[in-house]
Amino acid sequence: MTYDSDLLIIGGGLNGPAMALAAAHAGLSATVIDAQPAAGLMRDDFDGRAYALALSSVRMLQALGLWDTLAQHAQPMLEIKVSDGRAGEGPLMPFFLHFDHGEIEEGPMGHMIEDRFLRRALNAAMQDSGAITVLNDETVIDQNITSGHAEVTLASGRQLRGRVLVGADGRTSGTASRAGIGRSGWPYGQTALVCAIAHAQPHNGVAHQFFMPPGPLAILPLPGNRSSIVWSETHETAQRFMALDDDGFLAMLRPRFGDFLGEISLAGQRFSYPLGLTVAKAFVAPNLALVGDAAHGMHPIAGQGLNAGLRDVAALAQVLRDARHCGEDIGSIAVLERYQQWRRFDTATLSLTTDLTNKLFSNDNPLLRAVRGIGMGAVNALPALRRGLMREAAGLTGDLPALMRG
Repeated sequence: MTYDSDLLIIGGGLNGPAMALAAAHAGLSATVIDAQPAAGLMRDDFDGRAYALALSSVRMLQALGLWDTLAQHAQPMLEIKVSDGRAGEGPLMPFFLHFDHGEIEEGPMGHMIEDRFLRRALNAAMQDSGAITVLNDETVIDQNITSGHAEVTLASGRQLRGRVLVGADGRTSGTASRAGIGRSGWPYGQTALVCAIAHAQPHNGVAHQFFMPPGPLAILPLPGNRSSIVWSETHETAQRFMALDDDGFLAMLRPRFGDFLGEISLAGQRFSYPLGLTVAKAFVAPNLALVGDAAHGMHPIAGQGLNAGLRDVAALAQVLRDARHCGEDIGSIAVLERYQQWRRFDTATLSLTTDLTNKLFSNDNPLLRAVRGIGMGAVNALPALRRGLMREAAGLTGDLPALMRG
């Protein structure tokens, strides 16, 4: 039997290229099938999108040889401040949480990186790898698992064969649906408004999470006097705000944002995404595995979506590497179920935590407001518990794959 690659990876966003690079690092070959044209992946202008990379994800990028390029464009998150309040009224004091990176030994809990720099670094590294083939402007129209291998048919008519088919194609994963893998979950009735702003005052590396009744507002530091905004509102309100021109949008943001960073202006485009919880009922099937949003999509309330996907990637690459080292068939269900067992509990716990946190804070119930205020004050007064939460946010807890241990 001849194979085009060990892994056929459907999806060229962020998790797909990361999977290909992790596979190459593990001694496996990969073909990435990406519906996007190649020209759009190397764009240099800032469109407003950015990601919070936990320390464990930074370590993974270091192990893959990418961080030296990315570090010059990254902004370390030195502090995180969490508060609860209402638009135009500011936070309800004295109940708040304050995390300082100096309380843990490993350094900053994470870094902010713009989409353009991360995407460009991943794609450049794939182009430099002799073990990775990238097919742009291609979509999969059919897949089949037969005789212990995976086959896909592309819209161009081309057919490819591999040992493992990896779905990295998002929450509406065609890979999962063609394999008959269902999903469970529910919508939140919220939409995330995503953009970047420039501001007059320096942020000093401080990230803010401001909980309001309709949903949370995250203000995440970017290099220079800029910050990334992830702002959750009800669907109806979000649609109304997105329909406004830039000045009107900023007029709605200012009372929620406050004036602690001085005058603000938009930097880049605005995006909106409906929010919900969605988890695949299985992460694997014979000769098939799902990673990232194809396996699990959660609320961005803790900024862990991409980090959870990268942990999937690192875990799957390690399972496949170890199986190959032992002479096993890397596409066998016995091998792939090790990946599922490794990641299923962690993603279920994270999904449940973000779901409960959103439900607890996205309301104006006086009793719940009192409970969460007292809870934040109690956590803030207990250094050991606070450090534990910081290590959790940094991705340093649990059974980490080798790529994330540094």
